[in-house]
Amino acid sequence: MPTVLTHGVAAAAIGAAILPRRTGWRTWSAGIACAMLPDVDVIAFGIGIPYSAMLGHRGLSHSIFFAAILTMLAAFALRGRTPPNARLRVWQFLFAASLSHGILDAFTNGGLGIAFFGPFSSERYFFSVRPIEVSPIGAGFFSRRGLDVLKSEMLWVWLPAAALVVVSLAYRDGKRTRQ
Repeated sequence: MPTVLTHGVAAAAIGAAILPRRTGWRTWSAGIACAMLPDVDVIAFGIGIPYSAMLGHRGLSHSIFFAAILTMLAAFALRGRTPPNARLRVWQFLFAASLSHGILDAFTNGGLGIAFFGPFSSERYFFSVRPIEVSPIGAGFFSRRGLDVLKSEMLWVWLPAAALVVVSLAYRDGKRTRQ
């Protein structure tokens, strides 16, 4: 899995591409939380749920189904703070941020894969290209291995995320000058 920080970076880049310019911090925070939340399933290791189980790590909480439920809950929590003309874009941001977690994890080089179609299928998937180093869980992150993981994430996630932000802002600025 990429680090929780990298999941947040990906969500922020998605927000830069999708959200209206004057979006409040609560919406940004909700989207970033949606991108990070699926890894709460690591508690399964501590309570005896097998990794390969639907409720194990990278199981149900990494699925498209979970992303949809999480999006609905987050959108409901933001309902009074989202202007009617921005609701679709906020929903798109929340869903894309939620879904990005499993997608990024499927690009890593370790683990059992992602249960994208849980709870309807327990089959787990990886993408055929897996350039992102899998992050150690817990204290193992604070080691040479953790530094290698961060380097990998900077190359494969942070740089493309920064490019997405730059292109999105340039597009918005260009669109504004044409109007």
